[in-house]
Amino acid sequence: MDFTIKTMAEYAAEGKAPEVLFFVGCMGSFDDRAKKVTKALCKILHKVGVEFAVLGQEESCNGDPAKRAGNEFIFQMMALTNIEIMNGYGVKKIVTACPHCFNIIKNEYPGLGGNYEVMHHTQFLRKLMEEGRLKIEGGTFTGKKITFHDPCYLGRANGEYEAPRQLLQKLDSELVEMKRCKSNGLCCGAGGAQMFKEPEKGDKDINVERTEEALAEKPNIIATGCPFCNTMITDGVKHFNNTEVQVKDIAELLAEAEDL
Repeated sequence: MDFTIKTMAEYAAEGKAPEVLFFVGCMGSFDDRAKKVTKALCKILHKVGVEFAVLGQEESCNGDPAKRAGNEFIFQMMALTNIEIMNGYGVKKIVTACPHCFNIIKNEYPGLGGNYEVMHHTQFLRKLMEEGRLKIEGGTFTGKKITFHDPCYLGRANGEYEAPRQLLQKLDSELVEMKRCKSNGLCCGAGGAQMFKEPEKGDKDINVERTEEALAEKPNIIATGCPFCNTMITDGVKHFNNTEVQVKDIAELLAEAEDL
């Protein structure tokens, strides 16, 4: 990228505070595919002039996989470490591209002393759009058909279904809904720390079932808003040997529309 992303420590050294902290998360930091989403979001925020910072080496896992796997002790250790650092910097507003980070920081951290305004990246981008700071011209997607897979921790856990769809509708594409969507959406199969283990024996893997539903709509693009969903749906598309349908995060689609 042709710009530098500052850390909270660098802002603090200057006696300043950014508009928002971008909590990158484990996938966005280390997974090669999810890194592209991280870069796309950063390019959008930079272009529209949002002053944002990351924790950098001071950020650790939010603790969600440990908690969902049943290890409350490890979760609290991880969460308290993040809370101590973020409170030390006086963090007030957080944006993240991962619904797991979004859900746990928004709903579980307050009980441990971490009280912040937490927004999923689709919510934050919609806010920027409503304020007139982000203008989306989606002509490059004219004639394309897009279907959106609702992440569990954004949709059913937190009731946010419209922000991602309102952004996608700005792309001049045809937005088609899967048979199971919104509050009836089907999990990609990665939640509850299932991402990090092999599935139990059964008739069909959940991600294959979900991808089958998406492909039934004959889309050009399956849009996601979660790095875990992105991985699982991508694997599902590969399962069907489909080389035509793309799986992309909404941030990537918006960055493409803006030619970033």
